[in-house]
Amino acid sequence: MVLLTTSKPTTDNMDKHDIPVIGNFYTKGEVDKMIADALAEARAIDEASMRKHNRDATIISMILGFTCLALFVDGLLRILGIIPPFAGLDVNILDDIAEKTKAIVENDIRQNDLLKYLKDQL
Repeated sequence: MVLLTTSKPTTDNMDKHDIPVIGNFYTKGEVDKMIADALAEARAIDEASMRKHNRDATIISMILGFTCLALFVDGLLRILGIIPPFAGLDVNILDDIAEKTKAIVENDIRQNDLLKYLKDQL
């Protein structure tokens, strides 16, 4: 009498990858592990690329901000007359403001006869 020692495939012997007709295959546990590993690797790559992007964007923003601030200060100092004109463009407004203010004050003094009053006081 011949005894057959074959048994029905169970999950225990399926993990051994020993199906002769089909050949090697991945079990559900192996597939889940591969998916989890791929997701972890993708997250790590995403975090690294976001970290690099944030660092690069910060550096670019700092450069642009410093440049805008420097140009603003340059223009302000040129308007105030602290820095001399550049390329023949004189944007100094202090002299114009002083002359106009002086003319307005002198006009008001003449209109109100304050000039006489001031002369009498001196």
